[in-house]
Amino acid sequence: MKYKGAVYLVGAGPGDPGLLTLRGAELLRRADVVIHDLLVHPDLLRLTSPSAEVIARGKRAELSQAQLNNLMISKAREGKTVVRLKGGDPYIFGRGGEEAEALAAANVYFEVVPGVSSVAAAPNYAGIPLTHRAYCSSFTVFTAHEDPAGSQAVLRYEQIAKIPGTKVALMGTDRLAGWTRLLIAHGMPPETPAATIRWGTTGKQKSVAGTLATIADLAAENKLSPPALTIVGDVVKLRGKLNWFERRPLFGRRVAVTRARGQAVEFSRKLAELGAEILEIPTIQFVPPSDKRDIVDALLSLNAYDWLVFTSANGVTAFFEIFFKRFQDLRDIGGVKIAAVGPATAARVRDLRLQVDLMPDKFAAAAVAGALARHSSVENSKICLLRAETADPDLPRALEKLGAIVDDVAVYKTVSETEAPSGADRQLLEDGADWITFTSGSTVQHFHARFDLAGLLKKFPRTQIASIGPETSQAVRALGLEPALEAEEHTTDGLIAALLRATQTGQEPDRNRKRPRPKDE
Repeated sequence: MKYKGAVYLVGAGPGDPGLLTLRGAELLRRADVVIHDLLVHPDLLRLTSPSAEVIARGKRAELSQAQLNNLMISKAREGKTVVRLKGGDPYIFGRGGEEAEALAAANVYFEVVPGVSSVAAAPNYAGIPLTHRAYCSSFTVFTAHEDPAGSQAVLRYEQIAKIPGTKVALMGTDRLAGWTRLLIAHGMPPETPAATIRWGTTGKQKSVAGTLATIADLAAENKLSPPALTIVGDVVKLRGKLNWFERRPLFGRRVAVTRARGQAVEFSRKLAELGAEILEIPTIQFVPPSDKRDIVDALLSLNAYDWLVFTSANGVTAFFEIFFKRFQDLRDIGGVKIAAVGPATAARVRDLRLQVDLMPDKFAAAAVAGALARHSSVENSKICLLRAETADPDLPRALEKLGAIVDDVAVYKTVSETEAPSGADRQLLEDGADWITFTSGSTVQHFHARFDLAGLLKKFPRTQIASIGPETSQAVRALGLEPALEAEEHTTDGLIAALLRATQTGQEPDRNRKRPRPKDE
């Protein structure tokens, strides 16, 4: 009997991708089809197979509930594994129950994977426990998106006002003034503590705290629009002591990451863990060089070289991918010495169980050439530079000036990346950023070709440039601009350290300068 497929209603959690369950991650990796809400964090979609069909569903991706139900059923009947990835928990105000009913009626096998709900997560990330022995032992959750004065209102505010404990109102920001007035009118003290949280658990989180009488004005003043929720109760008093998330060192800073898609993950993760809101805008991708004859010649002449010099981790990866297509044994590299510029490059070499004979501290032509010369005389030495196709010519010139015989061999080519995940490029153009990070000269050049870096800085004066090192800074200066900071250690960890120092010393952008209002607010 042919397997008819299955549908998994998976809770994606409230926003922080780290809150996805292990079961949810496993199913995303197995899925043939993923149908996701637009507000789902784009990092979760990286868990999917490259062959998976990924379909967005939301306000900007029109798909009615009936069409969605029929789509899940038809895909499952094709024998496919379907993941319906829903924000929060599928069965908490997410229409998951309706979707499960449709699947059951169609006799399609389904499972429900619970997710972390914003009901608990957003208050947690704002320093507000829903229950506490000193304050309350219960909480009430309700949706407040209906018009509290309308004839079709079904919520009994007179009853809600009398229920003891914490109250959590979802989807009620647009009508915050109306329903808070009703709670006061039905007996809740106007001085009851209250807080509203927007984009809870994400780098965009913004919270305000006041009282039941003042929270509507505070939310409007701070432009807190959906998605947001409001907590009412004495537990809000604990926010001053327990607000761990918003105290992280880079919280509230929007950081654009321009690294290649595959390389940005770890860098972005570390920034996010420090509280930054990340805009992943990959500007480059790596492809084979235009002409492979030089690398073929280099492979045939490996035993003739005194030095192989790698100037980036990308060069190491690209060279050995080509090497292992021709040779089966790493020993075929011969007795050549290896120089790696920078700790990340050296680490990539050591991953292959190869010894790094020299690691210049700085990536500047004179520094690299000088380090090689100090190690041993390079006069008449044959040196193979393994790097990008359009790399800076200063390094081979500096080596040749010392008498070396240099082959400058392209092992990869950097080309433009024109697509950013989840509309990050649109958000950058509309809202700007606090920092734009560059990790190579090529990221600068390709970013500028795509966005006009000078024009972007003029449009958003608070935006500043963070450079990983001298070569990258040189590419910035070639555009008539100046980096606000340059990492002392020319690695992504060094760049993060520089950003932290800027935050602590006040070097960062003027946080009081008016930020353009996002169009969705």
